[in-house]
This record gives sequence, structure tokens and C-alpha cells, in this order.
Amino acid sequence: VRAPDVERLDSAILHPWLFIVLDFYTQPGERPGKAIKMAGNDATFAADHGFPDAIARGMWGGLLKTTDYLNLVQCETLEDVKLHLAGTDFGSFLANEPSPLSCSVINDKITEKMVGEFQYLRAHSVEPLSTFLDYITYGYMIDNIVLLITGTLHGRDINELIPRCHPLGLFDTMATLCIASTSGELYRTVLIDTPLAPFFKDCVSEEDLDETNIEVIRNSLYRTYLEDFYAYCKNLGGTTADVMGEILAFEADRRALMITINSFGTELAKDDRAKLFPRCGKLFPEGLSQLARCDEPEAVRQVAEYYADYKPLFDGAGDGSGETSLEDKFFEAEVKLNMLSFQKQFHCGIFYALLKLKEQEMRNIVWICECIAQKHKAKIDSYIPTWP
Repeated sequence: VRAPDVERLDSAILHPWLFIVLDFYTQPGERPGKAIKMAGNDATFAADHGFPDAIARGMWGGLLKTTDYLNLVQCETLEDVKLHLAGTDFGSFLANEPSPLSCSVINDKITEKMVGEFQYLRAHSVEPLSTFLDYITYGYMIDNIVLLITGTLHGRDINELIPRCHPLGLFDTMATLCIASTSGELYRTVLIDTPLAPFFKDCVSEEDLDETNIEVIRNSLYRTYLEDFYAYCKNLGGTTADVMGEILAFEADRRALMITINSFGTELAKDDRAKLFPRCGKLFPEGLSQLARCDEPEAVRQVAEYYADYKPLFDGAGDGSGETSLEDKFFEAEVKLNMLSFQKQFHCGIFYALLKLKEQEMRNIVWICECIAQKHKAKIDSYIPTWP
């Protein structure tokens, strides 16, 4: 590759070694990176984020394979599960746990390992990846804040609730929330001292903080969060915008569909329900308008019929014929979407996809452990593999 040819590399697939070649053949004072017109700074991704990218792809390669799951379902005790997991990338994470093991201990240790890996990636990231990883944690912060609000409304001490919060949703100023004794004080503290302040300010008022509005508050915050995250990814451009655009659009549509189905038989008005739909998915705008008018699950199914991505998910789901539930079908589609993100290079989407795949892997292991502990193996195969 010679310097005059750099201008013709618009559609080239770049590899880290190419930067060395370009630097060697470029005249003094020239910057090859400016000549490579790849949106979203894909050309400099390897230089800025190559290390965490390599670590993340290595973690992805360490996910449990089909053979691992086949061995796990044949285990007779949780000690057998511990022994098998020790031969995978999980290693000796249960080595210091005394017998007898419990499913809750296994769940806690897997969560601890997953959080440690995420924090390691975050510690070795620079902008814009560091902000991208922060956005991932905001979803967990929303769940934690809603948990604290619910506890406060029921007169619970916040100090008792914080240990129950998800570790990825903890933040530096969380200790300041402990001084709040009423929901109003908690609301004002959240607006000042937490990263979620912009989301609360835009969609939740102090008057909304009552027990009947908890799920409305949660979905309102998630709507604002997803739309903001989607806009941030699109602003990054390049492959990140393409990959995360697909993933977040799927998540937005899933939430819209499930909110609609779960609202049937409740006091939630149609107009209020429509306000909870994230407006960054493939259903926007026409699909969301149709969902706002739905009165029964069959009407939701008819809306999904018009969308090739969602029609197969409703076929045979939740009809009592022993087929996979609609929720599990969404999980299966999510796994496929996240796995596909690793087929592309130079983008931040793999970090989001890795965490979601790790969470699904954890759900699979805990499900298998619960079946073994309860000696009820009839449905032990009802897990969703994260690797073909």
C-alpha cells in the first residue's frame, strides 16, 4: 500500500497491521487516518480500544459450549456442577465455598465474576468507549433506584436495601441516598447526586412517587434511557451505530410489545401506556400507534405479523401447546443478535453483547442448578444456549 493509494481505501477492511504499513509509506507530515474515510473513527479503533476489544473477544470465546451444557444437565448434585465448571473459563470461582452448595451462592459468585470482568474492561477503556460502558450500567442503576424507591414507600431502611442492589448499578454517591427518609427526599437526592438525574428530570415528577406508579416509573425511565443510549450510539457512527442500532431497536420493540401485553387487565389507560413506548425501534411510528390501540393479546400478534423480525416470535408462543414462551423466544432472538455482533470488527457493540450473553449464561446455569437441587429434571433442558 503506497501513500497515493490511501485515498482509495474507503471500503477496505482495516486490520491493526495496516496502520504500520500506512505509516511506513506515508510522507512526513501526512496523516493516513484522515485519508481513510470510515465513519465513526473505525480506522483508529484498534489503536484506541484494541486491548479491551481483544479481552472481550477472548471472554466471548470462553462462553459455555453445547457440550458443556450437555454435561451440566447430566450432573446429579451441585458439587458435580462445581466440578464441571472448574474445567471451563469459570475456573475455581467456587473453590472457597463450603459444602453443601446452594443455587443462591452459585448465582452470587457468577454475578461477582461477571461484574469483576466488566469493571476490568471499564478500567482499561478510554473515550468514547468509557462513556459507552457507563451507559450500559445506567440500566442497572434504574433497577436499583426503583428498588430503593419501593422500599422507602414501604417504610424500609435504605441501608438494608443497598446490599440487594445489582453491583453494576452501584455508583459513587449512592451512600448519600441513605439520608433520605421519605420518597420526596429520595427524589430530590436522585436529581442531584446520581447519573440518572437527567432521566428523572425529564420523565418523573415527585408526585409520581407512589406505590401504584412504580412500574410506570421504571418503564418511563427505561424509555428515556434507551432513546438517549440509541442517540449516543448513532452519534458515534460507523459500525458501532449499525450494530447497536439493531440491538437497541430490538430491545425498544421488545419492551413496547411486552408492556402492551402486560397492561391488559390493569388500570393503565391506553394513552398512558403509549407514553411508555421507546421511540427508537422498528415499530416506530406506525407499529407503536397500532399497539396503543390494542385491547387483547391477539391484537398484538396481528401487529407483529407486519414485521418479519417479530412475526416468528409469536408463532406458537404462549398458546398452551407446550411451545416455548414468548419471553424465551425474545431471549433466543436476543442471543442470536448479540452473537452476530462479534462477526464485525472495530465497534463498541461487542461489550454490550458480551454482558447480555454472560447474563443469559448465568440464567442457564442457575436454571440447571435449580432443577438439580429440586430433583426435578423434566424441564432441565429448557435453557437457551449462548453458543452453537
